[in-house]
Amino acid sequence: GGTAMAAVRDVEIDPEGTFKYILVRLQRPGGEERRDIVRGTKAADAYSNGSNRSPCADHIFEKVNPEMEKLGYECKCLGGGKIDHNSKEKKIRVFGLSTGYGKADHSVTVELLKKVYTDYEITWSDDKK
Repeated sequence: GGTAMAAVRDVEIDPEGTFKYILVRLQRPGGEERRDIVRGTKAADAYSNGSNRSPCADHIFEKVNPEMEKLGYECKCLGGGKIDHNSKEKKIRVFGLSTGYGKADHSVTVELLKKVYTDYEITWSDDKK
């Protein structure tokens, strides 16, 4: 059954602020079953000091990947960007790109966010800021 996949949340992001995010595709090895998930956190920024390879997004992926492998998925990072989450005004903005992974398809990210934050105004743009 699809129980393992059901246990994986579509979206896990910080409740407030501006932070980096990545879009990750999960796939069953050799199977048709696949889905995309969004992961974003401010904690990732703490790791980006003093190193040139963009560990910020890598750090998110390095946390997600083993969790998903345990459930039997292959993970692929489809790119990233930034999320600006304003919980007071119920607004989320998706923008920018990940230095390490390139730009995610923000429109996909927005669709996933809309499933979870149903009463939010959610927009995206290719702006860097």
